[in-house]
Amino acid sequence: MRKQVVVAGGGIGGLAAALAASKAGWDVRLFERAAAFSEVGAGVQAGPNVVRCLQAWGLQGALEAVAAFPDSLRVRSAVSGQELARLALGATAVERYGAAYATLHRADLHGLLHAAVQQATPTQLHLDEAIDAFDDADGVVTVRTRRGKAVESDALIGADGLWSRTRSQLLGAAAPRVTGHLAYRALVPQQALPAALRTAQVTAWLGPRLHAVQYPVRRGELLNLVVIVQGPVPSDLEDWDHAAQAQGLDHALQGTCTALQDLVRNVGDVGEAGGTGWRLWPLCDRPPLRSADDMARGLVALLGDAAHPMRPYLAQGAGMAIEDAVELQRALSMHDLEVPLQLRRYALNRWQRNARVQARSVRNGRVFHATGLVRWGRDWSLRLLGERVLDVPWLYRGEGVGEPPL
Repeated sequence: MRKQVVVAGGGIGGLAAALAASKAGWDVRLFERAAAFSEVGAGVQAGPNVVRCLQAWGLQGALEAVAAFPDSLRVRSAVSGQELARLALGATAVERYGAAYATLHRADLHGLLHAAVQQATPTQLHLDEAIDAFDDADGVVTVRTRRGKAVESDALIGADGLWSRTRSQLLGAAAPRVTGHLAYRALVPQQALPAALRTAQVTAWLGPRLHAVQYPVRRGELLNLVVIVQGPVPSDLEDWDHAAQAQGLDHALQGTCTALQDLVRNVGDVGEAGGTGWRLWPLCDRPPLRSADDMARGLVALLGDAAHPMRPYLAQGAGMAIEDAVELQRALSMHDLEVPLQLRRYALNRWQRNARVQARSVRNGRVFHATGLVRWGRDWSLRLLGERVLDVPWLYRGEGVGEPPL
């Protein structure tokens, strides 16, 4: 008899978890609080470690249909505009790590996972029905939805994001940690920009107490730009998507080079003309995981941001959720083990790598936003060492991660 799993959350992590569990031979019920499956407009960087996971799920063709594949990562000074270092991507990434470096519209990544889940059977998707609570007792986990429905299953995967209700009940966790960093994001058609501002590369601009990242998405048709600054955060953190005023961003960019200010101004003008404008995300995270208990207990496991929300300074938030799902598939495929042992094995094989990425992301944020002598030393190191500083072999090779299951 096939086991049943309930997945809380219909974002990228939830869909990846549902796909993984289905491929492991489980029946899946996914509950999403929104009335429709959708993702807000933002970009996602998928390193070779993530692309290999999608390839293992047979999604290479779907990825190629929606992604861009930059040929390099450039790092520039936000103050002088000068290039500090460059990392070859494209064919070089494939040669080094067995997969390309991809950049996507978040909705496109969500869409290809959604399509894969719909093709996986049997998977039941329940919209406009959030999970409010669960009870783990007598070898069964019973979830209760906001509509009053009670559903029994053999396991519960909490992939319900930063403000996870599953996590709150499982760990009694406090609210996420406020970082004091704000992300201004915009997506615009490249053809609407001056030719000099269009790009097929990833470019990071590093400045005092801020940085910006630009890259193509949706086959290169759109430009994603995010500017992260340090400053006061809105009070309504849980409603994390806010309309942004360009004046605040203009003030934060005072003292930066003309090239960066021209880019931001043009992207803002195009966005406002197209009705999208700037969106503001106050960034939150949690301290790095301390043990496997932070990811699984009994018949309940956490995945993605519900387990290990991280700052975006290693571009691995969505990537770690997808890696989690690959390991979940491997664990749930071990049908000779009891479910608590399967979930324990999943957590044991994931928590240390996730904690390392969380810690490195915090460290990178300090480096990206450095001031004074630290900023001078950072720029000198980038000029001197180049790719040796920018490349992250342990991450892209998947150290601590087994081969994705087929």
